[in-house]
Amino acid sequence: MKERDKFILMVIVFLIAFYIPLGHHRVQSAILEAFYLLQDYAQKHVLTCLIPAFFIAGAIAVFVSQASVLKYFGAGANKILSYSVASVSGSVLAVCSCTVLPLFAGIYTRGAGIGPATAFLYSGPAINVLAIILTARILGLELGIARAVGAVFFAVVIGLLMHFIFLKEEKKKEAAALHLPPPEEDKRALWQYTLYFLAMVLILIFAAWGKPAQPVGFFSAAYEIHWYLTGFFLLLLLVILKLWFSKEEIINWVDSTWGFAKKIFPLLLGGVLAAGFFLGRPGLGTGIIPARCISALVGGNSLEANLVASILGAFMYFATLSAVPIL
Repeated sequence: MKERDKFILMVIVFLIAFYIPLGHHRVQSAILEAFYLLQDYAQKHVLTCLIPAFFIAGAIAVFVSQASVLKYFGAGANKILSYSVASVSGSVLAVCSCTVLPLFAGIYTRGAGIGPATAFLYSGPAINVLAIILTARILGLELGIARAVGAVFFAVVIGLLMHFIFLKEEKKKEAAALHLPPPEEDKRALWQYTLYFLAMVLILIFAAWGKPAQPVGFFSAAYEIHWYLTGFFLLLLLVILKLWFSKEEIINWVDSTWGFAKKIFPLLLGGVLAAGFFLGRPGLGTGIIPARCISALVGGNSLEANLVASILGAFMYFATLSAVPIL
């Protein structure tokens, strides 16, 4: 951060501290809501979602061949293939918008084009199977299908827009990729890497498995044993690391994981605090902006209402599977 930016930030913090009407009930409530939402986020998402995602991102950055990433997601890759894969890859991950960030950073760091990486970032939280099924069960089959199709379609559209916006940078990246040295011969087979990543993905899925609304069926049965399944796959991961990876490789993996965490985690916490302050926890409407104002602005189905809903939604925090019941 430049010295000028530090100075401006200090001035802003000072002015807020000087003028904020702490004696006003609404302000007090909004500040409490910010920390309530942060606590809720820490209790429900950090250990079960975010930390596993950081480790997966670190593994992608260290162990996934850059040549493989460039082949499927690079600037010079087949656009139909890269956007198709990127827009549906999140279907197996029950991740929220915060959890998908480290995964996006992982593939982008390894050389993925900004377009496919952004398509994955956008569709990941929206396209996962659990969220689609929950939408269809609560809001109806038509809306469930619309959510799935809309998420994929707009992921591709937004990815293409990002590609054209950063076209100059993408061309430089593509030119630089031509001069990369050939990949070294790997001592591990593809199936070993597949099992390694699969174990981490399943840890993420089952650790974050939410309690279903109805205590019947597959999702309820899986919820009853989800911690046992998480423990099993964690044990499997430890065995894999012991048998197939050297101490130096594990250290590099942990270092890469920490690199993503220290960059992304503080921003996420700040974002959650801001969301809680302005809009409060979902369903309570006790942020600095009154719930009645939001209801008045997004009532109906007009273009204006949809635009306002999109802008306000960008400042709110919803876990992927909790957004549907809230709606």
